[in-house]
Amino acid sequence: MSHAFRITHGYSKRKREQIRAAAGIIGIDDPYLSRMVDEFYARVRADGRLGPIFEAEIGEDWGPHLERMKRFWSSVALNTGNYSGEPVVVHQGLSGVERGDFDLWLKLFRATLQDTASTPEAVEYMMIRAERIAQSLMMAMFERTKTGVPVLR
Repeated sequence: MSHAFRITHGYSKRKREQIRAAAGIIGIDDPYLSRMVDEFYARVRADGRLGPIFEAEIGEDWGPHLERMKRFWSSVALNTGNYSGEPVVVHQGLSGVERGDFDLWLKLFRATLQDTASTPEAVEYMMIRAERIAQSLMMAMFERTKTGVPVLR
């Protein structure tokens, strides 16, 4: 091979920049995501069903959880790569969670977005991602055996 072989990473960097720019146009940026996460989890904590589930897992010190969720949503919505973790494993370890709890979680999430987002497009942008996440977690928690094999229905 007479020519030097180079790998460039320009495409993925440009793609991330495009995602962040598009999200910014509809009002999604890190300051918004921070406010949204704070408001959403205030609502979760106040909820009669979800509040006790989260309190049992998190306890009194919500600061680290909120910061982790802000990094998570920044990674999800803005493709920042700020989050590293295993949400499926964490959620599989929760006790008392039922399939219907995800519907309630999504309902609270949508209401939070509707009350905080600056555009309807931002609500839908975030909801698409939230619904995918909920579906993935439900599959992992309720449609797999302990060994990870999908349950055939």
